Amino acid sequence: MQAPFDDSTPRHVLTPSSLNRLVRDLLGDALPLVWIEGELSNVARPASGHLYFTLKDSGAQVRCAMFKPKTAALRFRPADGMQVLLRARVGLYEPRGEFQLVAEYMEPAGEGALQRAFEQLKARLDAEGLFDAARKRPLPRFARRIGVITSATGAAIRDVLSVLARRWPLAEVEVLPVPVQGREAPPAIVAMLRKASSSARYDVLLLTRGGGSLEDLWAFNEEAVARAIHASPVPVVSAVGHEIDFSIADFVADLRAPTPSAAAELLVPDAAATARHLRQLQQRVATLQQRRLQAQAQRVDHLLARLQAQRPQARLQRDRERLQNLQRRLTVVLREQAQLRRTRLERLHARLLAQHPRTRLPLLTRRLSEQDLRLRRAIAHILERRQTALRHAGHALHAVSPLATLERGYAILFDAEGQVLRSARNVAVDTPLHARLADGELPLRVTGDD
Repeated sequence: MQAPFDDSTPRHVLTPSSLNRLVRDLLGDALPLVWIEGELSNVARPASGHLYFTLKDSGAQVRCAMFKPKTAALRFRPADGMQVLLRARVGLYEPRGEFQLVAEYMEPAGEGALQRAFEQLKARLDAEGLFDAARKRPLPRFARRIGVITSATGAAIRDVLSVLARRWPLAEVEVLPVPVQGREAPPAIVAMLRKASSSARYDVLLLTRGGGSLEDLWAFNEEAVARAIHASPVPVVSAVGHEIDFSIADFVADLRAPTPSAAAELLVPDAAATARHLRQLQQRVATLQQRRLQAQAQRVDHLLARLQAQRPQARLQRDRERLQNLQRRLTVVLREQAQLRRTRLERLHARLLAQHPRTRLPLLTRRLSEQDLRLRRAIAHILERRQTALRHAGHALHAVSPLATLERGYAILFDAEGQVLRSARNVAVDTPLHARLADGELPLRVTGDD
């Protein structure tokens, strides 16, 4: 029998609001800030700018909220199924008495680890002196052959080739294709750097790719790539990502460019500006020659005047002849020097014109046609091989097909519901059946139970 309630005990009565507030304060004091990792689901972002979602793992889930001042600092757009890392306050939503987390910070899971690994490797290589400015070499002023290590199909190589062709058509550019993203990218980049450096073909190497996330650019943060750049006897320019992106390769390289296009502009001079400079030099040479001729003519006139004043006829005649000879020799030498400089300028001008896009376009068009023909032949060959493989697979599949069994005189029985009949038991008399043969179907009916 239940004991009567002792009404003398003082009662501390709580309302739902005060109870929820008490629980909220207890949770906040016990767990002020926690780091938690899980999968996003039920992500909702109303017009208020707040973010509501559920964070879950294989065994549990918890409701979360992230309010507008914090969501404005997000560097990515949260979506269902993403794995994220949160820093959050543990609390209680008082109006409904629901346990929840209030997120202060969110990042994709793994990005923080990548950033920490980046900073650790950067500090270690810096301590070894790989970033020392004293070891960085100047780039050649007029690079004759440039090796571009990048993806052959990316936007970066198109930008680089366009800028180089526009600024300095005399440079020979070779694309050295490598994967720039994924597990196979670092060893491929290292191998290409070593091969290009040992070939002694290039005046400078450009290592580049377009923008992306930290994970996308991680191949250029690998220690092996950094050490290959450091060991290269050929100057290396690094242009990885956009202006705000920095990689370990940027710090080790002899020069870091903010974008692939900017790297191309740093590698070669401007052909138009160089042509203007050559014309200015030609004018200066002509002016200097004219001034020297005038000075020599004045000197000759002065010497003649002195000789005439002394009037030693024999000596005067010898000196006059000597001066005339010197004048002729000087004129010949100056004329030859002028002709040599003029010939050299014309030769340089002709080489520059030979590299003009109008001259190179037919050659490039023929090369494109040849590559298109080779590509079409390769595609036709691949299609023929795959069609042959498909026919072989069809023959093999037909050999084990039930239809091949039917062609040998067998049949498959189906009941009225279309199920395969596997036993004669429990089949009543007058039951309708139909048989599947190799060339069609036959309706049947059970006439006896023998």
